[in-house]
Amino acid sequence: MGISPDKPETLKKFDEKYSLNFTLLSDPDKSVASAYGAFGKKMMYGKEVSGIIRSVVMIDEKGVILGASYKITPEDTVPLALKALDK
Repeated sequence: MGISPDKPETLKKFDEKYSLNFTLLSDPDKSVASAYGAFGKKMMYGKEVSGIIRSVVMIDEKGVILGASYKITPEDTVPLALKALDK
């Protein structure tokens, strides 16, 4: 599943455009992102800002965090998730 600060309507359009095969959840107040360390200080164009830190967090069916990768590129997101699922 994916979590984004975007509104549900925006996520629905994104899902329809890319035919995703997983659930997208909206986190507009960034509380979930903050809880998992995926929101905070980062550098953007040489300037420190607060924002979403692109991340993959692997959580099992019992809620145990199996691993996490932070500051990843969009291109690395799916391969990292698929690699985690193979384990």
